[in-house]
Amino acid sequence: MKILLTTTSYQDTPGDHHALLEGQGYTIHRERGPLPESRMLELAGDFDAFLCGDDEITKAVLDKALPRLRVISKYGIGLDKIDVADCTARKLPVLFTPGVNHTTVAEHTFCLLLAMVRNLVDSANAVREGQWKRVTGHEIWNKTIGIVGLGRIGQEVAKRAIAFGMKVHGLDPYWPEAFANEHGIIRHEKIETMMPEIDVLSLHANLSESTRHLVNVDRIALARKDLIIVNTSRAELAHMPDVIDALNAGTLGGYATDVLDEEPPPADHPLLRHPKALITPHIGSRTYESVPRQAMRATLNLVNYLNGAADVIQANKF
Repeated sequence: MKILLTTTSYQDTPGDHHALLEGQGYTIHRERGPLPESRMLELAGDFDAFLCGDDEITKAVLDKALPRLRVISKYGIGLDKIDVADCTARKLPVLFTPGVNHTTVAEHTFCLLLAMVRNLVDSANAVREGQWKRVTGHEIWNKTIGIVGLGRIGQEVAKRAIAFGMKVHGLDPYWPEAFANEHGIIRHEKIETMMPEIDVLSLHANLSESTRHLVNVDRIALARKDLIIVNTSRAELAHMPDVIDALNAGTLGGYATDVLDEEPPPADHPLLRHPKALITPHIGSRTYESVPRQAMRATLNLVNYLNGAADVIQANKF
C-alpha cells in the first residue's frame, strides 16, 4: 500500500498521528505541499491513497490516479481544490476533518483583527529597530462585526466578538436559529444589507461558485470607508484587484488575511508591503493543539477506510 502525504503541518508537528500512520506498514512518499496540478500529474498513478492538504486534485489528476487510487483523505475541511463532483461520479471517497480546528481559526481571526486595529506589527517592528514609535489605534469594543458563514468557526468567532463587547451580524444560508437567538445575532439574507451596518467583515464561508468574489467593488461601495476585512477562509472569497483598488483609494480601511490567491505569493504581490494590509502565511489552524487533532482525524479516516472500519467522515455520498 503506497500513500502520498503532502501536508506540511502534518509532517512538521509532533503527535501520535505519526506513529499511527507509520505503524500500518504503508510505503509513505512525502512531498511539501500544497502541490500544483502539474506536480500532482507527475505523481498520480503510483498511489493507493492521498493524504493531502490543498493540493490541486483535478479531473486530469484523477484520470491518471485511477484505478489504483482508492481514497482521498483531506487534512482539513476545505474541499475546493478537489474535484469532488468527479470523485463522486467515479465512486471515489473523499474524507475530511470537520470539527477539529474551529477554536484555533477563531483565535487567529482575532489575532489578525486586534493586530490590525492596534497597528501591532508596525509598532513592534519599530521598537525592534530602536524606534519608540507610538501610533494611535482603535478599540473593537462597541463596534459591529459581520460574519459570513456561521458554521463551527463562524460561531466561535461570534462568541469571542460578544466577549469583546461587539455587536454581531450574520449571514448564512443554513441559519443556526438556536445559536443566533441565544447570542442575539442579527440575521441578513444577503451581504448587501450587511455591508453598510458593520465595522468589521469576517469571512468564514466555504468557497463555491456562489461565494467566489463575494467581496467585490460593488459591495465594497456599500460599506463604511473604514471597514476592515478579515479573511481566514479562502482568498477567492474576495476579488483581489477590487480589494487592492479600494485600499489604495481609501474606501476600505484594511485587509487582514491568512490566505492569498497564490501561496507562497510572488515577491511583487501588491498586498505584501501594502500599509493597510496584514498577511500571515496560512497558519490559522497551525497550532500544537490543533494540528495533532486534525492530523489524527485525517489519519484515522485513512487507516479505517483502508481497513474496512466504520469510523470515517466522508464528504461525498454515492
